[in-house]
Amino acid sequence: MSDWDFLHDMHNDGFSPEQIADAAACGYNPWEWVVVDEDELSALRPQNDPELVMVFEGLVENAMSYYELTGRYLQIWGELGELYAEIKYGIERHKPHTKGSDGKLGNDFIEIKTISPEKSGGQVRVKRAGNFNKLLVIKISEEFEFEGRFIERKLLSKGEGAYAKASWSDLTPTKDEPQ
Repeated sequence: MSDWDFLHDMHNDGFSPEQIADAAACGYNPWEWVVVDEDELSALRPQNDPELVMVFEGLVENAMSYYELTGRYLQIWGELGELYAEIKYGIERHKPHTKGSDGKLGNDFIEIKTISPEKSGGQVRVKRAGNFNKLLVIKISEEFEFEGRFIERKLLSKGEGAYAKASWSDLTPTKDEPQ
C-alpha cells in the first residue's frame, strides 16, 4: 500500500474532488480523526502558567462585572475560549493570525470554537479547509461557567459548503467535564 492510497479511499468514501485535492496538497487526509483518548490528553498537559491563569480569571471577572453594570456582554468570547483551552487542556496556541488551526496538542492541530451565552442554538461553524485534526468546542454559560468538548473531524457534517457545523447537544462530554 502506498502512502497515497488514502486518496483512493477518500474517493470511494464519497469525498468531493476539492477535499481530495486538499488532502493531496497536505499529504494526508485531514478529514480522518483519531479517537480522543482523555488519558493521553492528561499526559500531554503541561503545568499551567500562573500568570496566564491570573489573566484569564481577571478577564472573566471583568466581563462579569461589565455585564452586571451594563447588561451587555463584552465581545471577548473567542479569546476567553482559547485561553480556557490553553489552561484546561494544555493546548499550545499558535501565534496570532495563524491560518488553519488555533493551536497544537501533542501532534494534533486543534481548532477552537466558542459558544457564548448570547448564541442561541448551541452550534458552531468551522471552515472545512482548515488544517486541524480535532475541533474543541468551548461553551460559556450565562454564569460564566466554562465547559469543553472535543469532536473528531470525521464526525463533522460532510458536504460541499465552505463550513461544517457542530451542535453542542451532539457532542459527547469529555471525562473531565460534567455530564
